[in-house]
Amino acid sequence: MTEPRRNPLLEPSPLPYRLPLFALITPDDYREAIEAGMGEQRAELDRIAGETGPATFENSVLALERSGATLRRVLPVFENHSSGDADEAIDAIEAEFAPRLAAHRDALLLEPRLFARLDELVARLDSGDLALEPDAAYLLRRRHRTAVLAGAGLDDAGRAELESLGGRIARLTTAFQQALLADSNDRALHLTDEHDLDGLDERRRAAARAAAEARGVDGWLIPLVLPTQQPALAELASPSARDRLLAASLGRGISGGRHDTRATLVQLVAARAERARLLGFADHATAVTADETAGSPEAVAELLLRLVPPAVANARREAAALAERASRAGGRELEASDWMHLAERERTERHEVDLSAMRPYLEADRVLHNGVFHAATLLYGLRFAERADLVGHHPDARIFEVREADGSPVGLYLLDLYARPSKRGGAWMSSLVDQSDLTGDLPVVVNHLNVPKPAAGDATLLTFDEAETLFHEFGHALHGLLARVRFPSFAGTNVFRDFVELPSQVNELWMLRPEILEHYAVHHETGEPLPHEYVERLLASRTFGEGFATTEYLAAAVLDQAWHRLDAVAAAALSPEDVARFEHEALDAVGLADPLVPPRYSSGYFAHVFAGGYDAGYYSYVWSEVPGADIMAWFEERGGATAENGARYRAEILAPGGSRDPGESIRALLGREPRIDALLARRGLG
Repeated sequence: MTEPRRNPLLEPSPLPYRLPLFALITPDDYREAIEAGMGEQRAELDRIAGETGPATFENSVLALERSGATLRRVLPVFENHSSGDADEAIDAIEAEFAPRLAAHRDALLLEPRLFARLDELVARLDSGDLALEPDAAYLLRRRHRTAVLAGAGLDDAGRAELESLGGRIARLTTAFQQALLADSNDRALHLTDEHDLDGLDERRRAAARAAAEARGVDGWLIPLVLPTQQPALAELASPSARDRLLAASLGRGISGGRHDTRATLVQLVAARAERARLLGFADHATAVTADETAGSPEAVAELLLRLVPPAVANARREAAALAERASRAGGRELEASDWMHLAERERTERHEVDLSAMRPYLEADRVLHNGVFHAATLLYGLRFAERADLVGHHPDARIFEVREADGSPVGLYLLDLYARPSKRGGAWMSSLVDQSDLTGDLPVVVNHLNVPKPAAGDATLLTFDEAETLFHEFGHALHGLLARVRFPSFAGTNVFRDFVELPSQVNELWMLRPEILEHYAVHHETGEPLPHEYVERLLASRTFGEGFATTEYLAAAVLDQAWHRLDAVAAAALSPEDVARFEHEALDAVGLADPLVPPRYSSGYFAHVFAGGYDAGYYSYVWSEVPGADIMAWFEERGGATAENGARYRAEILAPGGSRDPGESIRALLGREPRIDALLARRGLG
C-alpha cells in the first residue's frame, strides 16, 4: 500500500542547515502548512496567556520566542516564492492568506492577558525586582514596546478595529505588488526596428531577443527594472527609443487599465492613516518613526531638507553641462530621457571614464568569487564552496556553503541573479532560516537581483550599477550570516529599519578598494586587468552625477513622507485622480519638482512603500548612510579590508543582530557619535 505523501513543510527539513526541500514543495503544501502553523501558534498563545502562575521571563517572553515554529519555517519560504517566482497559484494563496496572517500577527501583539504579563515584567525590571541578562532585558522591552505601539493598551472595540485595518492593509499591499508586477511585464519596451537598438552591444541585443522569444513576440524586448531610470537609457542612441522606454517606466500603475495601482494606493494611505489615528498618533509617519532610531518625522525632515539645496544645486549644474553638450551636438533640448545617455558621454569626456566600457571586466561569476566573496574572506576569514548537490527555489538559484577559516559552519548563501517575468523588480535579501542559539539553527539567506539573462552561451557581464548592487545586497546577506544571537527575534537583519541598510552600504566600499578590485576586474576574454589609470580616473569621478542621484532619491523619500504625513481626514478625502497632483505639490513644496529629475520611484510604482515594508521609512537609506559613510571612512583610515578591521566591525555591527540598540553598536565601533561630514564628502555635497 502506498504511503500517503507527507507535506515537506510540516516538519524540519533533513537537508544541511535545514535548507527547505524546494524540489518537493507544491502550492497546496503552503496552504496546508500555513493553516496548520497558525492553529499551532494560536494554541501556544492561549497556553502562554492563560498561565495561572506569576509572570516570569521563561513562561512569557521565552515561551513566545519558542512559539510558532511551523510558521517560522514556512512563511520565509513562501514569501521567497511569491517574490521570486510567482504564478497564479502562488498569487491566489498570497491574496487569501495575507489578511489572515495580518490578523494572526495582531492577535499575538494585542492579546490582553499576554500584554498584562509583559507589562508586569517591565515594571519589575524597571524597579530592580527582576534581573535579566542584557539581551533578555532588551528583548522584554522590545516586545513590550512593540505591543504598546501596536495598540495592546486599547479596549476590546479598539483592538477589533485594529485587527480589521490590519487585514485591509495586508490585502491592499498584496494587490499593489501583484498589479505592479503585471503592469511592469506588460509595459516592457517592445522594439521591432533594429535601428532602435543602436547603442546596445551584441550581448544586450541578444538578451533582448531572448526576452522577446520567452514572451512569444517578434523583435526585441527590454524589460523594466524597478526604479524610474532604466539601464538601457544610458546606451540607446535613438531619442525616440529612449522616450518610449522612460515613458513606459513612468507610466507604471497609472495607465487606467486593469493594473492601475492608484486606487489601491490611496486606499492604503487612508487605512494606514486611520490606523495611526486609532493608536493615538497624528499620522502614519509619526507612528512608524516612534519605533525607529530617527524617533520622529521632524527629525527625518530635518535631514532630508538639509540635503535638498546642495543636491539640487549640483543637479542643476549637471543639467547645464548636459544641455550644452546636447546643443553642441546639434541635438534637441535636454529631456529627462536623455539625461543618462548624455551623462555617460559627459563622464567619458570629462573624466575619461566610460562605465559601459567596464562591462567586459565585470563578468558575474568572477565579480562574485573574486570580488564579493574575496572581500568577505579578507575581512572575516569566510570560505565559500558551491553545493551543486543541493536544490534551490529556482533553477537559476545557486547555493554556497559558508564556513569560518577553521572550517566551522556558518550557514548557506543562495544567489538568484537573473530577472524573469515571475520575479518582482529590484534587488533584495531574505532569510530562509534564521540563526538562533535557542533553536539551534544556523542561517540560510538568499540574495535576489534582476540582471537580464544573456543568450545561451554568452557570459553574464554586469553593468557598474549591477556589480555595485551585488556588493550592496551581499552586505545584507553578511548581516544575516554573521549575526550570532540567542533569540530568533534578534536574528540577522531583524533590526530597526533605519539601521538595516548600514551593513549593505558599508559593503559597497569594497567594490572599488584596490585590494579587491584588482582581484576581480579582469577582461572576461583576454584576462587583462582593468588598467590602473582607468581605476584612478574612476575613483576621481566618484562624485560625478551625484547631484542627479541624490536629488532623485530625496524626491522619492520626500514623497514617501508626504503620503504618510497625511492625517486620517485628509487621507480619506483622496481619490485616484488626485495622485499626480498630490505628488507634484509635495515635490514642489521642497524644490524637488524638476521634470528633468523625476523621483527614483514615482507613486504608481513605489513598491518599497506600498508593497515592500518601507512605508514612511524610505528615508532610512540616507539616515543609515550617515553612520555608514563614517564607518567607510573608519575602514579606509585603518588600511581597508584587513582581518583586524573585519573582526572589530563584525563584533560590533554584524554579530549583535538586533540584540542591542544600534546606536550602541555604532558608538562601540567608532568610539563616538557618527558625523555627517563623511556622507557629504562621498556625495559631493560638502
